[in-house]
Amino acid sequence: LGQPVPIGDVMKQQEQASRKSSAQVVGKSGATKLHKQVEAKQVEASAASSAAAASSGPASPASTSANTGTTSQQKSKPSAPLYGLGWTVKGTYKKTAVSGSGKVGGVLALQDTTRPFPVQADVKIGDMHIALAGTVTAPAHLAVLDVKLWLQGVSMAHLFPLTGVPLPETPPYATEGRLVGQFKAEGNVFKYANFTGRVGESDVNGSVVYEGRKPRPFVSGELVSHLLQFSDLAPIIGADSNASKAKRGEQSKQPSDKALPTEAFKTDRWTAVDADVKFTGRRIIKNPDLPITDLYTHVVMTDGVLAFEPLKFGVAGGSLASNIHLDGSAAPLKGSMSTQARHLKLKQLFPNVKTMQSALGEVNGDAALSATGNSPAALAATSNGEVKALITEGTVSRLYMEAAGLNVANVVYEKLFGKRDVKINCAATDFVVTNGVLESRVFALDTDDAVINMDGHIDLRTEQMDLGIHPHTKGLRVISLRSPLYVQGTFKKPRVGVNAGALAVRGGAVVGLGLINPLAVLLPLIAPSNNKPLPCTQMLADIRTAPSAPPAGQQQRAKAAPAYMSSGATGSAAGSGSGDSARGQAARKAPPASPAPASAAQYRGG
Repeated sequence: LGQPVPIGDVMKQQEQASRKSSAQVVGKSGATKLHKQVEAKQVEASAASSAAAASSGPASPASTSANTGTTSQQKSKPSAPLYGLGWTVKGTYKKTAVSGSGKVGGVLALQDTTRPFPVQADVKIGDMHIALAGTVTAPAHLAVLDVKLWLQGVSMAHLFPLTGVPLPETPPYATEGRLVGQFKAEGNVFKYANFTGRVGESDVNGSVVYEGRKPRPFVSGELVSHLLQFSDLAPIIGADSNASKAKRGEQSKQPSDKALPTEAFKTDRWTAVDADVKFTGRRIIKNPDLPITDLYTHVVMTDGVLAFEPLKFGVAGGSLASNIHLDGSAAPLKGSMSTQARHLKLKQLFPNVKTMQSALGEVNGDAALSATGNSPAALAATSNGEVKALITEGTVSRLYMEAAGLNVANVVYEKLFGKRDVKINCAATDFVVTNGVLESRVFALDTDDAVINMDGHIDLRTEQMDLGIHPHTKGLRVISLRSPLYVQGTFKKPRVGVNAGALAVRGGAVVGLGLINPLAVLLPLIAPSNNKPLPCTQMLADIRTAPSAPPAGQQQRAKAAPAYMSSGATGSAAGSGSGDSARGQAARKAPPASPAPASAAQYRGG
């Protein structure tokens, strides 16, 4: 280097260079936010240190004497050596371009095991940028590594060839923190301590420990995001755009006609390490109409089996919690999932609708599914199990549907009710899932003046649906819009309309009777009462029964609709209109169910 360079000068230079590099990866705004995060953490650490010193109180003469002796000894210790040599590197490693430069101490300093040996590096490997500055104790034997570490790149998954740790796909990232390593015969231990960073538009903070255990290394840690951009989670399951995939080097593209992500999981990496990592997203930044508030997950990986125990979102004043197990050691991957939705408030499901704030009612539900496949789309296409949900004492309107962006639901709602608010006494859904096809075992909605039920199926394999919606009026009234409806098409291009056959029959009767007697033209439009209110208590008790799923790869057993769906309480609610199925017809022949002891209060309490 021509002349010795102090370690402090090199540290400052590397900080400046790394922050410029961060701006190139996460943008100037992201780099500025990262710099503020680091400064805030330094202030917090300084304040904690001062508080700890103040709490210890004044030192005793004995301790002062001891401290003075210690200080004298520290002063007598030689300071860390200066940087004396520089190096550069350029070439390829495993067909990946490598370039960089760095500095180390002088050659003679290698022989002195009493003084830390200074090291510094700034290297690019493919789309990754790695920089470090600090010291190594006893470099000839690699005793202890203590450096400040900066990482930047397009996706954290690209760190796998370097670290051997199967990190998830992410947006562009930049982190900085302290890396401390201990080199031991029984296994090296590295801790990326108290680091902070940016991943896309989100912040990330925490500590991660890598232990060189046998038969597999072990990674543990706790991570926290104070402001988590919900869209930054999309690359983890391959739900980001094709442009984003191309930027992070992913060759596969999401088909334009598919809504479920088709990008395959990299299960071949899951056996590289075992892991136990906790992640908390304290506040989620998302579309204002999306009622998600926070996130917590505990990720455990053991011998190729990836588990989320749980994956929990705060949603609409309640929670949506799932336990997910994905066995990547099997081919194809075997997965199972259980999900519980608890106390989702209707008024909070649509936070931007002022009139909704006076609405009552909440949503509770459960699901149990198993599947095989190496992508979210493949798992959905082979899923088996049950999905149940219940709404009690709610109010809903077309405006709420619009606020949620539920275009299909909005069209259906308007065709059934027009533009007025409708009070929901109760609503229940119970789907049986067989090889990726959701069949409606129970779908019933009880309002003040009508009972509405649905039959048909939703095919997750082809992402198509074919549903029939059948309204049944309460009391004697003249109706116009309450004709059977259909919802068909794909998830991306759904079609909603009125059942033409039912309208043709009604229209033919209007014309025929009109020729006989002009007053008789009203008769086809008068709907007699053939439905009593739904047995909400019995429905609620049935929904409370935990759903089940077979082992992954096995088919779900068929289940008949509950007897109360065919009892006098609901008339033809189990399967009426032109969309009657054999299951619905069988259900109508079943005997009435006995009353259930459950109540809405009990369910809410659970």
